[in-house]
Amino acid sequence: MAKSSFTKTSGAMLPWLCLALLLLIADQFTKVLILGYYRLGDATHVTSFFNIVRVHNTGAAFSFLASASGWQRWFFTAIGVAAALFIVWMLKSHAGQKLFSFALACILGGALGNVIDRSMHGYVVDFLDFHYGNWHFPAFNIADSAITIGAICLILDEILRVRRAR
Repeated sequence: MAKSSFTKTSGAMLPWLCLALLLLIADQFTKVLILGYYRLGDATHVTSFFNIVRVHNTGAAFSFLASASGWQRWFFTAIGVAAALFIVWMLKSHAGQKLFSFALACILGGALGNVIDRSMHGYVVDFLDFHYGNWHFPAFNIADSAITIGAICLILDEILRVRRAR
C-alpha cells in the first residue's frame, strides 16, 4: 500500500519542526532562568564586551514601537502567529530543500518564542548584551538569534538558487 501524500509531507517536515521546537525550548528555558534569577535591569558582566542583563522589550526589533500605548503587543503577536502559520505551510511545500527549510525552521522557532513572551508577559525578555566602550548593541535573546540566522540563510539560499539558475 502506498503512503499518502500527507504522510510523506508530514514526515519530511518532521526534522524541521523538531529543530524549531528545540530552538523554542532553548529560548524559553533561558528566559525562565533570566526571569527567575534577575530583576529588571540587573546585569552580570561576563567579559569586557558581553553582559547578561534582564531587559523587557514591548516593541519589535531594536525596540521599534516600544513606547506605543500597548496595541503593539497584540499587533506583533498576530504577526508572529501569522508568520508561524505561513512558515508551516511553506515547510510542507518545500521540506526537501534543506537550506531553505533550515532557515524557515529557525525563524519559526524564534517567532514562536517571542510570541509566547508577548502573550504571557506583554513583553519579550531580552538578556544578551554586547558592547564596546560606551556603545551597546540592543539586548536580544535566543529567539532573536534564531530569526537572524534564519534570515541570513534565506538570503544565502536565494543567492545560491539564482546562481544555479544561470
